[in-house]
Amino acid sequence: MPRNEVSLQALTGGVILKRRVQHPMVHERKDRGSYYWFFRYYAHEIQRDGSVKTTRKFYTIGPSRGDDAIGKRQAEIERDKFLAKLNAPTTEEATQQALTTGIALFAEVAKMYEEGYLGRERQISKPTRVKEQFYLDNYLVPRWGKLRLNEIKPKAVEDWLHTTFNAWWTMHGVRAIMSRIFYYAEGHGLWEEGKRSPASKAKLGKKRYKNERRILSFDETARVLTHLEEPNKLVIETCIATGARISEVLGLKWKHVNLDAATIKIERRVWQQDVGRPKSEDSRRVLGIGNLVERFRQKAAEDRAKPEAWVFHQKRDKTRPMWDSGVRDALHQAAAAEECDFPGLGLHSFRRANITWRQEVGGSAIEASKIAGHSDLEMTSEYTFVAPERQNELTRRIQEKLANAAAKSTKTATESAPTAEPPPPATAPTSTPEAPPSLLDGVPVTTLIQ
Repeated sequence: MPRNEVSLQALTGGVILKRRVQHPMVHERKDRGSYYWFFRYYAHEIQRDGSVKTTRKFYTIGPSRGDDAIGKRQAEIERDKFLAKLNAPTTEEATQQALTTGIALFAEVAKMYEEGYLGRERQISKPTRVKEQFYLDNYLVPRWGKLRLNEIKPKAVEDWLHTTFNAWWTMHGVRAIMSRIFYYAEGHGLWEEGKRSPASKAKLGKKRYKNERRILSFDETARVLTHLEEPNKLVIETCIATGARISEVLGLKWKHVNLDAATIKIERRVWQQDVGRPKSEDSRRVLGIGNLVERFRQKAAEDRAKPEAWVFHQKRDKTRPMWDSGVRDALHQAAAAEECDFPGLGLHSFRRANITWRQEVGGSAIEASKIAGHSDLEMTSEYTFVAPERQNELTRRIQEKLANAAAKSTKTATESAPTAEPPPPATAPTSTPEAPPSLLDGVPVTTLIQ
């Protein structure tokens, strides 16, 4: 936390606050239809130009009469509690107290963030430091540096992000850097504790991607591999088999390869020839290489491998690891030869492919996440692709189960239906026997009426 007067003035852009101690008297108001205790005090507000605007304000303590009334002594105690947040016996305390309201300049806090958080080389990897420094120098400080923290509004940040950057993930990353600066300010007493930063309130909208989200199919990958030569082919096949980042594969030394167990141990990474720790603690892991173990065994024999030697070294200097740019160029040339190159295709595409395929062949999302070195399943879901072929495969399985169920239902209904009785066998018609002659035959009708 800044202590000396020079650093305090630098943070505030030259604002100098005088010490102030207020102790106004508590009065009872009786002329407004109700009775209550009150006092008046002076409030100091930092203006954008660095000047201090002083305003006299009115503060109501509580009722002086009635059921909830408090005595004057209690009213004075409440007054002292309120003024304890405003009174500053020294100039330093006055300035420090004002700093918690966010009057520090964004540029000064960003400088503290660079020298503090980004300066921890053992905790922050070089790629992260370089990336954040780039956005600080070229975007964040030029746009927001002259403003005080409390002058930066969420709507302004949101509009700036959407008009400055095209990619959703870039907006997400820049907003995260800005939020960390406010969080850093909070930790140093320059921002109100627990108060959300304006950057965190900026809305990015629906997640979108600059390039088409896709990976090579199994067939396309197999055809691309036929165009690759060693050691590029083994590098890419290792990325495919393990899901490791290219920086992690190029960071392998032979001491990290266990040929008996068919595993590699991720302990280092190489980024633009800078050798350092992996991206995160979760990235330090042991990965299986499966059937590639024989290829590694052959390479170890050819290289007369020693524990401290690089597995994938430069052709002209075996003491240095390969550049990833050469592997990328070879990949694009091979993909172009098979007419399956596309914007966004890169070595990281095989990391996404591994995570996707690992789940397709029966692995769980948790297993894929642990193997990938992700800290949570949400990131793993971002890497998982459901190709149309996989969708059709799953759809056909559903349709097959539905068809089997329908066939089973029809069969059951047929078996359980009642059987109709067969009709009686047909017989030859029989002649009706003639009735015996009636006694009335031949009697006239008139005779019968009589």
